[in-house]
Amino acid sequence: MEAPLISSEVLARYAGDAAQEVDGVSGLARDAAVTRTNGTADVVVHVELAWGSSAEAVGRSVQERVAEYVGQMSELDVRAVDVVVEQVGAPPAKQ
Repeated sequence: MEAPLISSEVLARYAGDAAQEVDGVSGLARDAAVTRTNGTADVVVHVELAWGSSAEAVGRSVQERVAEYVGQMSELDVRAVDVVVEQVGAPPAKQ
C-alpha cells in the first residue's frame, strides 16, 4: 500500500517545529516552505538566531534536524534544507 500524501503545508510545519528544537534558534522569522518534486523535498527555513550563537553551527544543525525529521515523517528524500537567518535575538539584559 502506498504511503498517504502529506501536504507541503503540513511538511512545512514539521520543518519549522524541527528547526525550533535546535539550540541557538530562538524562533522562526516566518513560516517554512517545502517544495516537492518526484519523491524529493526541498525546504527553506527562516530562523531567528539566539544572541551569541554561531550562525554556521546553528545553520548546520538546523539542516541536519529538519532533513532527518521531514524525511522520517514523509518518507521523502530531502535534497536540500536552506536556512535563512533573518534576524538575531536581543542580547541578554544587563544585570
